[in-house]
This record gives sequence, C-alpha cells and structure tokens, in this order.
Amino acid sequence: MSPLPEGVTVHALYANVYLLHTPEGRVMVDSGSLAHTPRFARVLRDFRPDALLLTHAHVDHSGGAFLAARSGVPILTHPLECPLLTGQEHHLPYPAGAPRVGQIISRLHPKVPPSALRAVLPGEHVYGWEVLPLPGHSRGQIGLLRGGVLIAGDAVISGPNGAHLPRPAYNDDHAQAVQTLRLLTELDLRVILPGHGGPLTPQQLRERARRDG
Repeated sequence: MSPLPEGVTVHALYANVYLLHTPEGRVMVDSGSLAHTPRFARVLRDFRPDALLLTHAHVDHSGGAFLAARSGVPILTHPLECPLLTGQEHHLPYPAGAPRVGQIISRLHPKVPPSALRAVLPGEHVYGWEVLPLPGHSRGQIGLLRGGVLIAGDAVISGPNGAHLPRPAYNDDHAQAVQTLRLLTELDLRVILPGHGGPLTPQQLRERARRDG
C-alpha cells in the first residue's frame, strides 16, 4: 500500500474524508456518511477548512455536508451533483435494484441550502488542486489532481486485492465508469487516493483496467 502524500491526511467515515493542507489554504474532500456525523463534526471543528469539496452527491460521501454549510464553509461540487444535495432530485443507485428505497434514503438525509454551494468545473483549480472530470459512478463526479496525486472519489475503490470499480448496479453509467478508469491509466500519477480503502498505485489501476477492458 502506498503511503499518503505529504500534506494529506485521511479519516475513514465510511467513505474516506481527505484533509488537504496546501500553501493556498485548507480543503476537505467529502464528508462521510450520516452515521459518522459526530466524528465529522469534530474533524470539521479541528481542521477549520476553507472549503469542502464533494466528489459526488451520494449520501456516503455527502452525509456531513449540511454541518459544513451550517458552519459557513463553502461547499464545492460539479453542477450536476447540486440537485441531489439540495433535495431537488432523489435518485440513488443503492440498494441495488430498489430505486424506491434509494429515493427514501435520499429524502431522509439533511440537505444543503443552495446558498452554500459553489459550482466547480473540470479544469478549474481549487487551492492549487486541478478539478478533474470522473463521470460514470455519478453524472458529475469529479476528483482533484496535484503533483501526480489523484483524489479519485468512487472512480476507483481499494480492496484487499487491489483496485476495483463499484458494482455496475451502483454506477450511473457503468460503461462510462470503465472508460474513466482507462483514461486515468494514461495520466502521469504517483498515487491514487480512492473514496473507499487505502491508497493505490498506478500499476494497480492498470491491472484493473486490463481486467475490465
């Protein structure tokens, strides 16, 4: 397993929450699940981020976002993810094969007021990190790239046997998720920080892309 790069710390709050310490400021990436909000609240208080970036709006990554909004922290995400965060839309890919249950889960989660959201697009920079498009798992999933370090959301996840894609039923567009993984193997990366599990190497990414190719 690759070590975390300098300036990056992680808290596993079901999904990984990354804390980025940069010369430009402090950025928190994702906010964990609703069940972990007490721990997230402590991290939020201690880290005092300048911004929270959500890779995508699924509830295991955005569960604590409402707390950041209450604290006045700007929440950055792709415009396609905003309707789920504000409650204008309610569609989740899980539980697999049970869309009505997914809608209920979405409706039960605290929402983020539109005034707290700031749209970011691929190619923009957030405190020195480049916003990268990673669609497939969700329509507007994004990641962050800096110095060969990629924070990948659920474009790839880590397990005991290396890199994996989320199950097809959990992807908004599985074919696009596979294509995104292939594109990532073409980048000059040093380490990949996934939404779940530990750091991955570029070789592990290439092995997964070959298996899913």
